[in-house]
Formats: sequence, C-alpha cells, structure tokens
Amino acid sequence: MPIIRRNILTILKFKKEGKKKMSTKGKRMADNSGKEGDISPENYKYGAYERNKEREEENNMRKKKKMNKGLKIFLIILLVLVIFILGLGVAGYTFVNGKIGKMQKENIDTTAVGINEETKQELKGYRNIALLGIDSRADDYGLGNRSDCMMIASINQETNEIKLISVYRDTYVYVMENGTKRLDKITHAYSYGGAQNTLKSLNEAMDLNITEFVTVNFDAVIAAVDSLGGVYIDIDKSEIKYVNDYIDATSESSGVKSSHITHSGRQKLDGVQAVSYTRVRYTAGGDYKRTERMRTVVEAMLSKAKTLNVGQLNSFADTILPKIRTNISTSEIWGLIPKLASFKVTESIGWPYDTKGITLDRWYGVPVTLQSNVEKLHKEAFGQDDYEASDTVKEMSAAIVKKTGYSK
Repeated sequence: MPIIRRNILTILKFKKEGKKKMSTKGKRMADNSGKEGDISPENYKYGAYERNKEREEENNMRKKKKMNKGLKIFLIILLVLVIFILGLGVAGYTFVNGKIGKMQKENIDTTAVGINEETKQELKGYRNIALLGIDSRADDYGLGNRSDCMMIASINQETNEIKLISVYRDTYVYVMENGTKRLDKITHAYSYGGAQNTLKSLNEAMDLNITEFVTVNFDAVIAAVDSLGGVYIDIDKSEIKYVNDYIDATSESSGVKSSHITHSGRQKLDGVQAVSYTRVRYTAGGDYKRTERMRTVVEAMLSKAKTLNVGQLNSFADTILPKIRTNISTSEIWGLIPKLASFKVTESIGWPYDTKGITLDRWYGVPVTLQSNVEKLHKEAFGQDDYEASDTVKEMSAAIVKKTGYSK
C-alpha cells in the first residue's frame, strides 16, 4: 500500500514539475486567453462549442501547438487509480483477476498496424502503449469519434522507466479513410477506423511499434468523480457562467443529472460539474488556465482516493473498470503488476517538437519537417543518436512538404 501511494505522489510531483518546463508554452496560451461573449445554448452541445471557437481562433493561433490536455490528464489519473486498486489486491489472485475482467476488451489485427520489421527490431526493448481519450459520451467507442487525446506510454523494459509522449491532435500526417491514404489531422484516424487505424497512423508517422492501447471517454471521468463522492474545488466568479453552460451540455449528452453552480468559492463538485469545470477555456489564461484546472481536479481526486477504505475502492473499481476499453490481455496485465513498484515516469515529451500552422480546408499543425521530428524523437526517447527515419516517414515527410511548402 505505501509503495503504491509513493508512486502516485511521484507521478503527481512529476506533473507539477512539468508545468515549469512548459512555461514558455504557457505564456503563449495565456496571451491567447478568451473573452466572454453571447453564446447560444445550442452551441454547447458536446463538441460544437469548442469546434466553433477553434474556427474563430484559427487566424490568430496558427503557430500555436494545440492539444486537448483535459483527457490527457484524466487518462493519467484513471490509470493511476486503476493501478492503485489493483495494487491492493496483488496477494489475491481471484480478487484482482475479477477486477481486470471487468474492463472491456477489443481485439484488433496487430499485424496490420503499420509496424515495419526494422522498427520492430530497433525498439524490441521498448513497450509502447497508446492511451486514447475520445470525444464521445455514453458507452460509445465506435467509429465517428475522434481521439482528442493521444499519449504513448513508452516503457523501457530493462530499466522500467516510462516516458510519456503526447501527440498533438491536429498533427498533419497520413491517415487511412475507407482504404484510401490521405493527409489529415491524426485525431481523425480513430473516427475513420477506430483504435487499429489510430495505431497504424501513429506507427507509420513516428516509426513506432505500438500494438496495445487503452481507451477512455468523458463518461469514465464523470463516473470516477462520482464514485469518489465528489471533489472540492475553488470556483472563481468569472468561471461560473461557463461552468454552468457546460453543465447543461454535459448533462444532456451523458444523461447524468446535475445542478448549476450558484456561488464562487470552495465547494463540492459532482462528476458532471467537475468535468464542466475542466472544460472552461475562454476566461483569462485560456488553455494554460484550463490545464491548471485539470491539475486541480487531478490533485483533488488523488487526495480523495487515498482516504477510501478497501470496500470503497472495491466499489470504485466496479464502477470505473467497465468503462475502460483495451486490447491488453488479462495475462499481460498480471505481468505488469509485479513491476509497479519499480515503474518510474522520467520524462514527458510533446510531439511534434517543431510545427507550423496552416489553413487549407481547415487548420492543421504541420510538422516541420516530419522526418526531423521523428529522428529527434528517437534520439530523445529511445537513445538512438544516429537514427535515420524509415522510407515510410521520408515519403510522408516529402508529401507534407509538397502540399504545404513548409520545409523549415
């Protein structure tokens, strides 16, 4: 129990330190803070409001690297809490096995996810797992949903060090749509072909060997907070209008009833209210402030989880695990449990490193160039100092340059 908690605190500490490393980016985000305006309630239906605002901001935010950090952070908290629960029952095979069995399993064809033989050999010491946060509500993980958050947990199997690689959702690369290869946002890969198509896009664009994935949606976050009995958050007066608008939209799309925030100050939020709070983006500080809200909710969830007794954690597991979807087998998960104490998150990487925005039919984040970004990734994440990108990456990089004209 103490070991698991120390790991949770280590990850939380790492997240805080990561904030300092992103200070430059944070300043850019703060400079692009939004302003309040008249917003139709109809536009708050899930996804519509954010997408409309994105279109309005494209002209003055083209150089900004965009990533949905909300699901990124919640992916981490959900996985940490799952590990926390499973760690309690390491001594009880029946208990842990029963909990693992509650997760939804999805089989994919791992021979068709874009891994070339050379990459397979070069990365054989690394286990790369895709963590996908999709923009759906309810129990829907099917086609048509975008993977608004894509992270790769890269585990060095010799040292058990973990590097978290966050892939910007608007990154302009090849994706497959109905059997046709086209340049598009990588976030659309899930919409066109689910987890398997997303893994294929990630592997081919980054020279990776991903065959495993874990997927969650916002319903899992709502359920997580509610299962913890809510969390205490300090609400600022300027946030109330936006939080309430999001509460209406989130309640409608999730089918979970909630109530409006009526006053500022520290107060207990339920799952819908907490998710709505983290979605607020258009106040002073913009995306950077939203990231702080995510961190605040994460800390509140961790603090609450540490106070639960075994019975409450058992109930929490029964609520949350069925909302997680993965192709990692029960035996593979069992294989990870003995290593939990030695796992250590050592670095967080945002990828691509160098991008430039362009508006074609819509706004895209263009890696400049894809080849140089991939080679830098392999040097920093996998210690391959003299790495040369595969022919697949070189071909894709050339196609991107030809389409956008961005060569440097």
